[in-house]
Amino acid sequence: MQVTSYGLFWRADEIEWFPGQGNRNEFRLLGRIGKNRPGLRIADFRRQQGIYILFDEYGPAYVGLAKGDRLGARLRDHHNDHLNGKWDRFSWFGFNPVGATPDKHGILSLNQPRRDVTDDTSTTIGDLEALLIAAMGPKLNQQKMRFDEAEKWEQVTHWEWEETYMARAAPVD
Repeated sequence: MQVTSYGLFWRADEIEWFPGQGNRNEFRLLGRIGKNRPGLRIADFRRQQGIYILFDEYGPAYVGLAKGDRLGARLRDHHNDHLNGKWDRFSWFGFNPVGATPDKHGILSLNQPRRDVTDDTSTTIGDLEALLIAAMGPKLNQQKMRFDEAEKWEQVTHWEWEETYMARAAPVD
C-alpha cells in the first residue's frame, strides 16, 4: 500500500466529534488543498484507512491503525476510552485515494485503493521513512520527507467549514 494523503498535527478540539442527536452525519474530518476556486479541494477523511498518531503536549503519545475505512471512528472512540483527555493533536497517513467528483456540498469522497497495484519495496520503505520523519520530526534528520505520490491536506475546522469553505466548495450551477 502507498500513502496517498496525509494531515499533520490537526487539532482535536477543532472537530465536532459528537454533533448531537439527529446530526450523526455532521461529524466530519475535513481537509483542504488550496483556499479559493478554482484550486480549492475539500475532502472528508472520516472513512480513511491508514495509520494515525496522537500527540500530547510532550510529543507522540499513541500510534494506531485504522482498518476498513475507520479513521474517524477510531479517533472519536479515543474520546471515550482510556485515552480520553490525554491527547490534543493528531497526524494521519491514509491509503485511500481522494476521488475526483465532489458531492452536492463540494466535498470529495475517498476511493478504495486499487487492488491491482503492487508497490515495489523501495517505494514502500520510502513512504514509511517519510511517514516517520513527518510524524516525529527528528531534529537530526536532514532529509526532507517525500512521499512518492501523497498530497498533504490542511485541516478545515467545523467553524471554518460553515463560515468560509461551504460556499466556496459548493458546485457552481
